[in-house]
Amino acid sequence: MTRRAVLPLALLLSLSGFGGTKEPVMAGDAAPPFALPTLAGRTPRFPKDFAGRAVVLRFWAGWCRFCEQEMKEIDPVAARLATEGVSVLAVNVGQDRAAVQAFVDRVAFRYPALLDEAATTARAYGVKGLPTTFFILPNGRVRTRLIGEADAATFERLARGLIPASGGPR
Repeated sequence: MTRRAVLPLALLLSLSGFGGTKEPVMAGDAAPPFALPTLAGRTPRFPKDFAGRAVVLRFWAGWCRFCEQEMKEIDPVAARLATEGVSVLAVNVGQDRAAVQAFVDRVAFRYPALLDEAATTARAYGVKGLPTTFFILPNGRVRTRLIGEADAATFERLARGLIPASGGPR
C-alpha cells in the first residue's frame, strides 16, 4: 500500500471510532466549540467570534474525490451568504498547512480554510466520512447535518434556511 493510500485509510479509521470519535452531532444539538487556525494566520473561536451569525462548517480533505468540485461550486454561494449573516468555514481534516494551501490555491475558493491537523474538531463533531457539513443556527444549535456532497443549489437552500428573513427559523 502506498503512502498516499495509507493517509486516507488512517484518517477514516481515526474518524470511525478507532481514534475516540464521539457520536455524531445531530440536529438540535449544541455545536461543540473550537478554535482552529486559518491559512491566513488567524484563529477564530467558535461560537464566540460568530455571535449573531449562522455558520456552515464543511469538513473536508484534499484527497476527498467529491470535495474539490463541490468547493468550487459553493464558493460564489458562500460569498453571497456572507453578506446575509452566514459564515462558511472549510475545516480541513488531518492534513498539514502545505497540503491545505496547495489545494486552496488549485481550487481557488475564498471562504476561510481552517486547519484541524489532529482531527480533534472532526472527532468532537463525530465526523465519520468526508465531506460532512453542519448548518448551525445563530444560537449555536445544529439545524442540519449533511453527509456527502451537495450541489450548489442544495447547499444554498440549506444555508438560507438558517436566515430568519429567508424562511429560516424565527
